[in-house]
Amino acid sequence: MTTSAAPRRKRTVMEVLASLRQPKVTVMLALGFASGLPFLLTANTFGYWLRDEGTSLKAIGFISWVGLAYTFKYLWAPVVDRVDVPLLGRLGRRRGWMLFTQILVIAGLIGMAGVGTGAGLTAIGAFALLVAFASSTQDINIDAWRIEAAADSDEQGLLTSGYQLGYRVALLVTDALVIAAAARVGWPMSYVAMAALMTIGVVATFFAMEPARAEAALQDKAPLWTPRGFFDAVIGPFAEFFGKHRWLGLVMLLAVALYRLPDFVMGPMYNPYYHDLGLTKDTVALVRGSVGLFATFAGIALGGIASIRLGVFRALMIGVVLEGFGTAAFALLAYHVDGATFAAVMGLDSFAQAFAGVALVAYMSSLTSLGYTATQYALLSSTYALLGKFLKGFSGAAVEALTPTHGLLGAYATAFVGTGLMAVPPALLFLLLGWLHDRREKAAAAKG
Repeated sequence: MTTSAAPRRKRTVMEVLASLRQPKVTVMLALGFASGLPFLLTANTFGYWLRDEGTSLKAIGFISWVGLAYTFKYLWAPVVDRVDVPLLGRLGRRRGWMLFTQILVIAGLIGMAGVGTGAGLTAIGAFALLVAFASSTQDINIDAWRIEAAADSDEQGLLTSGYQLGYRVALLVTDALVIAAAARVGWPMSYVAMAALMTIGVVATFFAMEPARAEAALQDKAPLWTPRGFFDAVIGPFAEFFGKHRWLGLVMLLAVALYRLPDFVMGPMYNPYYHDLGLTKDTVALVRGSVGLFATFAGIALGGIASIRLGVFRALMIGVVLEGFGTAAFALLAYHVDGATFAAVMGLDSFAQAFAGVALVAYMSSLTSLGYTATQYALLSSTYALLGKFLKGFSGAAVEALTPTHGLLGAYATAFVGTGLMAVPPALLFLLLGWLHDRREKAAAAKG
C-alpha cells in the first residue's frame, strides 16, 4: 500500500451520506446483494435443509465441498479478464459475464428446488455445484467491477462498504428469511423465491456502466489466443504481484488464507447445531433478522471507519480477534440456551464477521493492479477461502468423532472453541505485516 505525498482531506459525515446517493453506489448495493445471495444457499442454509431431511452430519460436511468452486475461481479468472461472453458480450466484458452467470445461478436454484432431496444427494448436489460455480464466476466480475469503477481511493472505500452492505443483507435473507419461509411453504418453494430475488442483480447489471479505464488498460495487451497474450493473462497477474511484493507476497497470501478460518471451518454445522439445540426456525429467523441485522450494519460501519481512522492493519487485527471470540462464543449455547443468550451470541458473531469482512476486502482490493484486476483479486479471494472451505468439509466428521466422549452438544462446543483459537496465527501474521508496513512508511518519509 502506498500513500500520497499530500494527505487527503477526510470526508465529513454529511459528505459521506451525500455520496451514498450516487447511482454507482446503488448499483453496487444491488450487485453485492446478488453476490451474497447464492453463497449460503449452497452452504449453511443448504445444510439446514439437509439436516431437516435427516441427512448425517458427515454427509452435510462433505457436500459443503461444492463451495470449493469459490476457491479455485482464479483458474478461470484469466478467461473472464480477457474474453467476452458470446452474444452477451455486447453489454461489455464485465456486464456480459455478470448477466450470464446470474442466469446460471437462477437456473441452478430452480433445479435444486425441482429435484429436492428425494432424488438423492447426487442430483441436488450437482445443481448446488452449478450454483456455486456460476456464483463464484459472478464474484470475479463484480469484484473487478467494484475496483475498476472507482475513480479514487475514497470512492473505492465507498463502493467496498456498499458491496459489503448488499452482501451482508443477502446473507441475512438466505440465513433468516428463507428459514422462516421454509417453515411455512417448504424448502423447495423457498429456493424458488431466492431464485426470483436474483433478478435484483440482473436489473443492476443493466444499470451498471462498463469501466472505461480498465478496458483501456486491457486494449494494450495481446489477445488471449496468442502465445504472448496467453502468457500475460495466465502468468502476468502472478508475476506482477510477486514482482511488486517479492517474498512478502507469500506472507500476505498466508495471512489472507488464515484470516477467515474462524468463520469458515464450522460453517456447515451452524444450522444443524441450532436444529440439535431444539431452536425453532422462527426463533433463528427472528434473531438473525433483528439482532443479526443490526449487528451486521454496525460491523460494516465500524469496520469502514476503523479502516480509515486506524489504518487497515489495525482494523484487520481487531477483526480477527472479534472473529475468534465470536466463533468460540457459540459453545455457550451447548450449556445454556435461551432467547437472550442466543441473541447475544448471534449479535457478536454477526458484528465480528461484518467488521472483519470490510477490513479484509479493503486490504485485498489495495493489492490489485489495473489490467489484472479480476485475476489478482480472484487469487486473493480464492486464497482466503481455500483452506477454510477444505477444512469445513471435515466439520461434521469432527463433531461426530467427538460425540462419544463429549456428547453431541459437548462435541459441538469443543469444536467451536477449537475453531475460535484459529484466529491466533493470522493475528500474528498481520501484526508482522503491519509492523513491516509502518517501518517501510517511516523509511520512505525519511528519504522524502
